Amino acid sequence: MISNHQSYLDPMLCGGPIKRRVSFLARESLFTHWLFGRMISSVGTVPVKLGEADITAMRKIISTLKTGGGVCLFPEGTRSDDGKITPFKPGFGLLCRRGGAAVVPVVIDGAYECWPRQKKLFSYGPIWVSFGKAISAEKAKNMGDEKLAEVLTDTLRQMQTESRLRHGLKPYEY
Repeated sequence: MISNHQSYLDPMLCGGPIKRRVSFLARESLFTHWLFGRMISSVGTVPVKLGEADITAMRKIISTLKTGGGVCLFPEGTRSDDGKITPFKPGFGLLCRRGGAAVVPVVIDGAYECWPRQKKLFSYGPIWVSFGKAISAEKAKNMGDEKLAEVLTDTLRQMQTESRLRHGLKPYEY
C-alpha cells in the first residue's frame, strides 16, 4: 500500500482493515522512546536511517513483500504540514520492483484535522480511508520510479478530492 501521511494515526488506519500483518517504515529516532519504540516494534515497523540508503531496512521490506506480506509506505517522507498531499519521493519504486508486489493506493483524509503535526495529542473527528484500484507489479515495474511516484501522487490527490467532496468538505487546491 502507498498512502499519504497526515498524522501518527495513519498506520493504524491503513493496517487496521487488512486481514494480514502489515509492516511499515519509520525513522530510526522514533524507536528510542521507551514506550513508543516498543509499540511500533510490536506491529512490525522497520526502523530506517534518514538521509542515506538504508540497505538493511530495504532488504527487510523486500523480503516481506516477496513472502506475501503486506507493507504500507508513506512516500511523502513525513507527516503533512497542512493536510495536502505533497509529491511522493520516488525511492519506494525500488521496493515495489524488487518486492514484486501490486501497489494499492490508499488515501487518508480527516486525520490531519484530528492530529496535526503541531499538536501533541489527538482530538476526535471524522476520518475517511479509501482504497483505490491496485496497480499490478508488472505495470508498476514498467513505469519506472519517477513515473510511478507521479502517477500515485496524482491518483491519491484525486481520491482525496473525491472523498472531501463526498463528505461536504472543500477540496484542497493543487
